[in-house]
Amino acid sequence: MSPFWRVLCGVWLAGVIVAAFVGVGPAQGFREPDAARILFFHVPMAWLAVLGFLGAMLHSARYLRRREMASDIRAAVLAEMGFLFCVLATVTGAIFARAQWGTAWNNDPRETSIVVLLLIYAALFALRSAVDDPERRASLSAAYAILAVFPMLFLVFVLPRVVPSLHPEDTVRSGGMSPDYRAVFFAALFGFTLLFAWIYRLRVAVE
Repeated sequence: MSPFWRVLCGVWLAGVIVAAFVGVGPAQGFREPDAARILFFHVPMAWLAVLGFLGAMLHSARYLRRREMASDIRAAVLAEMGFLFCVLATVTGAIFARAQWGTAWNNDPRETSIVVLLLIYAALFALRSAVDDPERRASLSAAYAILAVFPMLFLVFVLPRVVPSLHPEDTVRSGGMSPDYRAVFFAALFGFTLLFAWIYRLRVAVE
Protein backbone atom coordinates (compact mmCIF):
# COMPACT_ATOMS: atom_id res chain seq x y z
CA MET A 1 0.00 0.00 0.00
CA SER A 2 1.42 3.36 -1.05
CA PRO A 3 2.18 6.09 1.53
CA PHE A 4 -0.82 8.04 0.23
CA TRP A 5 -3.26 5.27 1.14
CA ARG A 6 -1.61 4.70 4.51
CA VAL A 7 -1.94 8.38 5.38
CA LEU A 8 -5.51 8.43 4.07
CA CYS A 9 -6.38 5.41 6.20
CA GLY A 10 -4.99 6.97 9.37
CA VAL A 11 -6.56 10.38 8.81
CA TRP A 12 -9.89 8.87 7.73
CA LEU A 13 -10.20 6.61 10.77
CA ALA A 14 -9.18 9.44 13.09
CA GLY A 15 -11.96 11.50 11.54
CA VAL A 16 -14.42 8.64 11.98
CA ILE A 17 -13.58 8.33 15.68
CA VAL A 18 -13.98 12.07 16.22
CA ALA A 19 -17.26 12.10 14.29
CA ALA A 20 -18.54 9.07 16.21
CA PHE A 21 -18.10 10.72 19.61
CA VAL A 22 -18.41 14.42 18.76
CA GLY A 23 -20.16 14.76 15.43
CA VAL A 24 -23.34 12.83 16.27
CA GLY A 25 -25.58 12.93 19.31
CA PRO A 26 -27.28 10.18 21.32
CA ALA A 27 -29.66 8.02 19.29
CA GLN A 28 -33.36 7.66 20.01
CA GLY A 29 -34.96 4.37 21.03
CA PHE A 30 -32.08 2.96 23.07
CA ARG A 31 -31.94 2.25 26.79
CA GLU A 32 -28.54 3.97 26.77
CA PRO A 33 -28.72 6.42 23.83
CA ASP A 34 -24.95 7.01 23.84
CA ALA A 35 -24.34 3.28 23.40
CA ALA A 36 -25.71 3.51 19.85
CA ARG A 37 -22.29 4.83 18.81
CA ILE A 38 -20.98 1.25 19.05
CA LEU A 39 -22.72 0.77 15.68
CA PHE A 40 -19.83 2.58 13.98
CA PHE A 41 -17.40 -0.07 15.22
CA HIS A 42 -19.41 -3.25 15.78
CA VAL A 43 -20.98 -3.54 12.33
CA PRO A 44 -17.72 -2.87 10.42
CA MET A 45 -16.01 -5.55 12.53
CA ALA A 46 -18.71 -8.05 11.57
CA TRP A 47 -18.47 -7.00 7.91
CA LEU A 48 -14.69 -7.50 7.89
CA ALA A 49 -15.05 -10.92 9.51
CA VAL A 50 -17.32 -12.00 6.66
CA LEU A 51 -14.96 -10.41 4.13
CA GLY A 52 -12.02 -12.32 5.57
CA PHE A 53 -13.81 -15.67 5.55
CA LEU A 54 -15.10 -15.16 2.00
CA GLY A 55 -11.61 -14.17 0.85
CA ALA A 56 -10.17 -17.29 2.48
CA MET A 57 -12.68 -19.40 0.56
CA LEU A 58 -11.83 -17.74 -2.77
CA HIS A 59 -8.07 -18.17 -2.35
CA SER A 60 -8.61 -21.75 -1.15
CA ALA A 61 -10.50 -22.52 -4.34
CA ARG A 62 -7.68 -20.91 -6.32
CA TYR A 63 -5.14 -23.09 -4.52
CA LEU A 64 -7.05 -26.27 -5.34
CA ARG A 65 -7.22 -25.21 -8.96
CA ARG A 66 -3.60 -24.04 -9.46
CA ARG A 67 -1.70 -25.58 -6.52
CA GLU A 68 0.15 -22.34 -5.85
CA MET A 69 1.40 -21.98 -2.27
CA ALA A 70 0.94 -18.21 -2.51
CA SER A 71 -2.82 -18.83 -2.61
CA ASP A 72 -2.59 -20.98 0.52
CA ILE A 73 -0.71 -18.17 2.30
CA ARG A 74 -3.33 -15.61 1.29
CA ALA A 75 -6.17 -17.93 2.35
CA ALA A 76 -4.56 -18.51 5.75
CA VAL A 77 -3.97 -14.77 6.28
CA LEU A 78 -7.56 -13.92 5.36
CA ALA A 79 -8.92 -16.64 7.65
CA GLU A 80 -6.80 -15.26 10.51
CA MET A 81 -8.03 -11.74 9.84
CA GLY A 82 -11.63 -12.92 9.60
CA PHE A 83 -11.19 -14.62 12.97
CA LEU A 84 -9.63 -11.50 14.50
CA PHE A 85 -12.44 -9.22 13.37
CA CYS A 86 -15.00 -11.82 14.42
CA VAL A 87 -13.53 -11.63 17.95
CA LEU A 88 -13.68 -7.83 17.81
CA ALA A 89 -17.31 -8.00 16.66
CA THR A 90 -18.05 -10.26 19.62
CA VAL A 91 -16.36 -7.91 22.09
CA THR A 92 -18.02 -4.76 20.75
CA GLY A 93 -21.35 -6.60 20.67
CA ALA A 94 -20.91 -7.58 24.32
CA ILE A 95 -20.21 -3.94 25.24
CA PHE A 96 -23.43 -2.87 23.52
CA ALA A 97 -25.42 -5.73 25.08
CA ARG A 98 -24.31 -4.78 28.57
CA ALA A 99 -25.36 -1.16 28.03
CA GLN A 100 -28.62 -1.96 26.23
CA TRP A 101 -29.83 -5.16 27.89
CA GLY A 102 -28.02 -5.12 31.23
CA THR A 103 -25.67 -8.05 30.64
CA ALA A 104 -22.97 -8.87 28.13
CA TRP A 105 -24.45 -12.30 27.32
CA ASN A 106 -28.15 -12.89 26.70
CA ASN A 107 -28.25 -16.19 24.77
CA ASP A 108 -29.39 -14.17 21.77
CA PRO A 109 -29.26 -15.98 18.38
CA ARG A 110 -26.67 -13.55 17.05
CA GLU A 111 -24.49 -14.00 20.12
CA THR A 112 -24.73 -17.78 19.95
CA SER A 113 -24.14 -17.94 16.21
CA ILE A 114 -20.97 -15.84 16.37
CA VAL A 115 -19.51 -18.11 19.06
CA VAL A 116 -20.24 -21.15 16.87
CA LEU A 117 -18.59 -19.32 13.98
CA LEU A 118 -15.47 -18.71 16.07
CA LEU A 119 -15.32 -22.42 16.92
CA ILE A 120 -15.63 -23.40 13.25
CA TYR A 121 -12.65 -21.29 12.23
CA ALA A 122 -10.65 -22.14 15.35
CA ALA A 123 -10.88 -25.73 14.10
CA LEU A 124 -9.34 -24.59 10.80
CA PHE A 125 -6.28 -23.25 12.64
CA ALA A 126 -6.08 -26.46 14.67
CA LEU A 127 -6.11 -28.42 11.41
CA ARG A 128 -3.33 -26.32 9.92
CA SER A 129 -1.16 -26.71 13.02
CA ALA A 130 -1.70 -30.49 13.09
CA VAL A 131 -0.39 -31.22 9.58
CA ASP A 132 3.35 -30.86 8.93
CA ASP A 133 3.49 -31.49 5.18
CA PRO A 134 2.92 -28.08 3.49
CA GLU A 135 1.05 -29.39 0.42
CA ARG A 136 -1.19 -31.71 2.41
CA ARG A 137 -1.87 -28.94 4.94
CA ALA A 138 -2.75 -26.54 2.14
CA SER A 139 -5.09 -29.04 0.46
CA LEU A 140 -6.94 -30.00 3.64
CA SER A 141 -7.17 -26.38 4.79
CA ALA A 142 -8.48 -25.27 1.40
CA ALA A 143 -11.22 -27.91 1.42
CA TYR A 144 -12.18 -26.97 4.99
CA ALA A 145 -12.22 -23.22 4.26
CA ILE A 146 -14.52 -23.75 1.28
CA LEU A 147 -16.94 -25.93 3.26
CA ALA A 148 -16.86 -23.57 6.26
CA VAL A 149 -18.30 -20.73 4.20
CA PHE A 150 -21.73 -22.35 4.02
CA PRO A 151 -22.36 -22.55 7.80
CA MET A 152 -20.76 -19.10 8.09
CA LEU A 153 -23.29 -17.56 5.71
CA PHE A 154 -26.14 -19.40 7.44
CA LEU A 155 -25.05 -18.31 10.92
CA VAL A 156 -24.48 -14.67 9.94
CA PHE A 157 -27.29 -13.96 7.47
CA VAL A 158 -30.02 -16.60 7.89
CA LEU A 159 -30.33 -17.89 11.46
CA PRO A 160 -30.59 -14.48 13.21
CA ARG A 161 -33.39 -13.49 10.80
CA VAL A 162 -35.56 -16.58 11.30
CA VAL A 163 -35.22 -16.80 15.09
CA PRO A 164 -36.53 -14.02 17.40
CA SER A 165 -33.66 -11.76 18.46
CA LEU A 166 -33.03 -8.88 20.85
CA HIS A 167 -30.97 -7.16 18.18
CA PRO A 168 -32.45 -4.09 16.48
CA GLU A 169 -33.82 -4.49 12.98
CA ASP A 170 -31.60 -3.61 10.02
CA THR A 171 -31.89 0.16 10.37
CA VAL A 172 -29.44 0.77 7.53
CA ARG A 173 -31.57 -0.77 4.80
CA SER A 174 -34.90 0.10 6.40
CA GLY A 175 -34.09 3.82 6.51
CA GLY A 176 -34.35 4.04 10.31
CA MET A 177 -30.92 5.64 10.64
CA SER A 178 -30.68 9.43 10.76
CA PRO A 179 -28.62 11.17 8.03
CA ASP A 180 -25.74 12.04 10.38
CA TYR A 181 -25.53 8.49 11.73
CA ARG A 182 -25.74 7.10 8.19
CA ALA A 183 -22.86 9.32 7.00
CA VAL A 184 -20.57 8.32 9.88
CA PHE A 185 -21.58 4.67 9.53
CA PHE A 186 -20.61 4.42 5.85
CA ALA A 187 -17.44 6.42 6.51
CA ALA A 188 -16.54 3.88 9.20
CA LEU A 189 -17.21 0.99 6.81
CA PHE A 190 -14.88 2.52 4.23
CA GLY A 191 -12.17 3.38 6.74
CA PHE A 192 -12.07 -0.01 8.42
CA THR A 193 -12.14 -1.78 5.05
CA LEU A 194 -9.11 0.29 4.05
CA LEU A 195 -7.42 -0.74 7.31
CA PHE A 196 -8.27 -4.37 6.53
CA ALA A 197 -6.56 -4.08 3.13
CA TRP A 198 -3.48 -2.50 4.71
CA ILE A 199 -3.15 -5.23 7.36
CA TYR A 200 -3.71 -7.92 4.72
CA ARG A 201 -0.91 -6.63 2.50
CA LEU A 202 1.47 -6.43 5.47
CA ARG A 203 0.64 -9.96 6.66
CA VAL A 204 1.06 -11.48 3.19
CA ALA A 205 4.40 -9.69 2.78
CA VAL A 206 5.59 -11.06 6.13
CA GLU A 207 4.52 -14.61 5.25
